[in-house]
Amino acid sequence: MNEFLEIAEKVGFPIAGALTAGFFIFIILKFILNELTGSIKGLNNLINGLTNRIDTMNNDIVKIDCLFSSAFNVEPNLERVAASEGKEDCRDD
Repeated sequence: MNEFLEIAEKVGFPIAGALTAGFFIFIILKFILNELTGSIKGLNNLINGLTNRIDTMNNDIVKIDCLFSSAFNVEPNLERVAASEGKEDCRDD
């Protein structure tokens, strides 16, 4: 408390009050942003998990499509099979 009074005595009470208010606003914003950063990291992990599930489901659908094609003696859709990894064409031929 004495430090605040010494600063107020040197620079004036309005300036010392503004500096104190600015310091408290800085602390509050720092706390809020730390909480927000944690939430964003959690959402990022959730989105990455969903992306992995979508890739897995896409591969399963392509596998089921190939199984049905072979069961009914139909030519499989090679464009879908080739693009199953999200690339343009991943065949080695």
